[in-house]
Amino acid sequence: MNAEAPIAPVEPDLAARQQQELVQTIERFAREDGSSETAVPGLMLFRTSRPSEPLHCLYEPALGLVVQGRKKVLLGEETYYYGPSQFLMVSVDVPVIGQVIEASVDVPYLSLRLDLDPKEISALLMDLDAPSQTARPCPRCVMVNDLEAPLRDAVLRLLRLLDTPEDIPVLLPLIRREILYRLLRGSYGAQLRQMASTGSQGHRIGRAVNWLRQNFHQPLQIERLAREVNMSTSALHHHFKAVTAMSPLQFQKQLRLQEARRLMLVESLDAASAGGRVGYESPSQFSREYSRLFGAPPLRDIARLRQSA
Repeated sequence: MNAEAPIAPVEPDLAARQQQELVQTIERFAREDGSSETAVPGLMLFRTSRPSEPLHCLYEPALGLVVQGRKKVLLGEETYYYGPSQFLMVSVDVPVIGQVIEASVDVPYLSLRLDLDPKEISALLMDLDAPSQTARPCPRCVMVNDLEAPLRDAVLRLLRLLDTPEDIPVLLPLIRREILYRLLRGSYGAQLRQMASTGSQGHRIGRAVNWLRQNFHQPLQIERLAREVNMSTSALHHHFKAVTAMSPLQFQKQLRLQEARRLMLVESLDAASAGGRVGYESPSQFSREYSRLFGAPPLRDIARLRQSA
């Protein structure tokens, strides 16, 4: 009687093993709550042991990946949720409200952010000979999607560079290029193509966003902004809202109020001075709009932030 061949042990699921390695690597390099810079340029790690308060901030073009816990992001009136094995991609600078909604001491929230460079994307598009995106509609500048296996593998190899910093100068450009390639090949690649394709509506809106960031303290003249980016005023309104989920005026208002909050919190300016610095001529209007966005008048809001810090 022939002996039965031994049954080979079942290999753990590759995705689960990679996910576990992502968690363990970030835990090793982000031991304390907060953000951690890394030896890899453009890569930040995040850890928190408890859910956070809603945080008003400016997201810049980046790939954000949660490996443990959950987070939500509010853009205008839209809400995005993402957790393990999901990523959030941002294609232009945009003011949002971010909040960690699932985290604990035993199972902390862990994530990474990799900055995206439009110049790198443009160079890769030229090599790929990608079709023109000038006539395509503008996709939203924020999106959430599942992390597919090839992209997960590339991100994991990016994190492994933290254990071999001597490899970073040679291997980082290759891995970054692969990550961008995977993003461009995905169903969400139109977001990045618009961001980097000169002449596309999305690229023009990116220029409008940059102009507003540099001039948010000035009175907003839509006609001037439209001329800056070579668009009609109606097209600017339509495509700006399509990309950012808000009008140029709403966008400017959030930039102003976030900067005023920073000036009061970090530089200890009083409300009237902070409001004037960011372009408000009326202190009462500044207080009303500040209260509407942050839920409390400037003095009370800043006192609460300092107590919770």
